[in-house]
Amino acid sequence: MASQDVKSVREKDAAALKDELSSLKKEQFNLRFQQATGQLEKSSRIREVRRAIARTKTVLREKSPKAKV
Repeated sequence: MASQDVKSVREKDAAALKDELSSLKKEQFNLRFQQATGQLEKSSRIREVRRAIARTKTVLREKSPKAKV
């Protein structure tokens, strides 16, 4: 993963990150169904989305007021 990706995620505010997280989870759900039915062409996309979800959750956690203890 390039450092540009992390920088672009950290520049977003909490509301934008929550929206992105929601859309990533929907994409992950759809990818799982495509994989189960044999329609998935790029299986590596599942891994990319999973890591993007983790990256987004990490940045959200960093931005939460409880994390600044």
